[in-house]
Amino acid sequence: MKLYFAPGACSLAVHIVLRELQLPFTLIRVNNQTKLTEQGEDFLQINPKGYVAALMLDDGQVLTEGVVILQYLADLSADARLAPVNGSWPRVRLQEWLNFITAELHAACSPLFSEAMPAVAKQLLRDRLGHRLSYLSHTLQQQDYLMEQGYSVADAYLFTVLGWLPRLGMDLDRWPALVVFMARLAERPAVAAALAAEA
Repeated sequence: MKLYFAPGACSLAVHIVLRELQLPFTLIRVNNQTKLTEQGEDFLQINPKGYVAALMLDDGQVLTEGVVILQYLADLSADARLAPVNGSWPRVRLQEWLNFITAELHAACSPLFSEAMPAVAKQLLRDRLGHRLSYLSHTLQQQDYLMEQGYSVADAYLFTVLGWLPRLGMDLDRWPALVVFMARLAERPAVAAALAAEA
């Protein structure tokens, strides 16, 4: 498999899960501005949507959309239990968390990276994110991970998105449970290895 990534982008979640599952893969860096890979390939030929993550399977098929890739990988190595069994109620809960992260956190963060967005609009987005983070904090005060069953692909995704917030003017110290969560995940060998490889 080949993982097309950009350092610090949402592809980090897929990178972490590949390492958690100890699946063989090749990392291929993509320049988000030029849309060229480090080998000079046109990334738009691999993923016409133009953004990472993209996972090329050994048969040449390409999967895009992080939450789909995460679940695909978890199902490849079901014994690792990074996702509940497909079709089960816990799996629906996992999908609920993944959707929350992508729609309420990830999507809200994206405009904050834009220098063109007015400061007032950015503050409105930060305020909205604050409410979502309070909801997350309440959950993570009760349990170590998003799922009661333990660590899952949703945690890798949440770690990735929360990691952007200090650069976007949001201090996680307002939510101590989130600070503890981030520290807990940073101690996982797969997370440390993924971060080091992307540095």
